[in-house]
Amino acid sequence: MNLNKVFLIGNLTRDPELRTLPSGKPVVNFGIATNRVWKDLNGAKQQDTQFHNIVMFGKLAEIAKQYMTKGGLAMIEGRIQTRSWQAKDGTKRYTTEVIADSMQMGPRGAKMDTPRAPAEQTPPQENLETIEYPEESINPDDIPF
Repeated sequence: MNLNKVFLIGNLTRDPELRTLPSGKPVVNFGIATNRVWKDLNGAKQQDTQFHNIVMFGKLAEIAKQYMTKGGLAMIEGRIQTRSWQAKDGTKRYTTEVIADSMQMGPRGAKMDTPRAPAEQTPPQENLETIEYPEESINPDDIPF
């Protein structure tokens, strides 16, 4: 069995560019940057950013063009595809892209690794409603598997 599936969550590196294929089908291209953060053996914070080319077709392409902008957060689900072509200088060139099957856009203005506003402080205890649960023992036979 084979599987070619990728999930990416990152920020758009450029606005989607909409074109139309000779068949009349819309296609959009844009880039996404994903970050990986870790600590090395010395405990120093390290970061690596990868850039991915995304291609969408049809209605998905039209939606991407209409609602997605540079810097916006998105999750892309698709497959990896490498294609080749002959450059003007005669050399063979390759590019690897993610052909998107679906996407989810983040909240407007959301970006990865953006600091969030501090949560509201917990209200004083007297403002909280107390819920009491009956003390019952759980029978392991009642737990569905």
